[in-house]
Amino acid sequence: MKIAVAYKWAPNPQDATVAGDGTVDWSRAKASVSEYDQVAVEVGRRLADATGAELVGVTIGAADVGSTMARKAALSRGLDRLVLVGDDQLAGAGATRTATVLAQVVDLVGDVDVVLTGDSSQDLGAQLVPAVLAATLGWPVLTNVTSVVGTAGDLTVERVQEGGTQTLHVTGPVVLAVSGDAAVPRVPGMKDILAAGKRPTDVVDVPAPAPEPITVVSSGPPVLKARKRQVIDGADPAAAAAVLVAALRADNVL
Repeated sequence: MKIAVAYKWAPNPQDATVAGDGTVDWSRAKASVSEYDQVAVEVGRRLADATGAELVGVTIGAADVGSTMARKAALSRGLDRLVLVGDDQLAGAGATRTATVLAQVVDLVGDVDVVLTGDSSQDLGAQLVPAVLAATLGWPVLTNVTSVVGTAGDLTVERVQEGGTQTLHVTGPVVLAVSGDAAVPRVPGMKDILAAGKRPTDVVDVPAPAPEPITVVSSGPPVLKARKRQVIDGADPAAAAAVLVAALRADNVL
């Protein structure tokens, strides 16, 4: 069995700053393995340990994804090896472009039974890559996954859905987008970091699709509606309740 974990080396939003006009400045944000993908790596490590599978990290991005720091940051979390594409032309790639290149990397790894991803990326948060990756590979995709056990071609997957949980039996290769609370990622110690430097990394070159005709012009917090500051006289409780209900219905809250 071979498990691939698709992760992203991306700016940490905790380091971003918000200006007075609401625009977000990422220039001082340090890159790290996306916190959601850290959960996927942990879920993958547990499944690999239980099945004796190889756990391969796959990633694409600008040239810095192949830096020593980036490689050790990923490998120290429990990956057995890395296969990556580092190309400055892929800097800021959108979901479709990212997923298309990742699919080529998964094909190069070969004989992959399951691809795990985080449910989102910490910088863009589009939640599209797992679905586009699965469509490109021609595999099914399951999101909001909280647990996965089993062997190659015979997995039992638990996922969260509205109103409860769902347990599914999966045969054949599949892409699983892991929920952010599926596991607590391990914190690498010095021993893990030193061991990471000895694990193999394959830097591959694949043809990247043309840039998407969409660019992020700006980003900022949501625009909140101005408060109406409507005051309801509570002298008559029944009448006040009726006015409150009418106001809520007028605003489509009820």
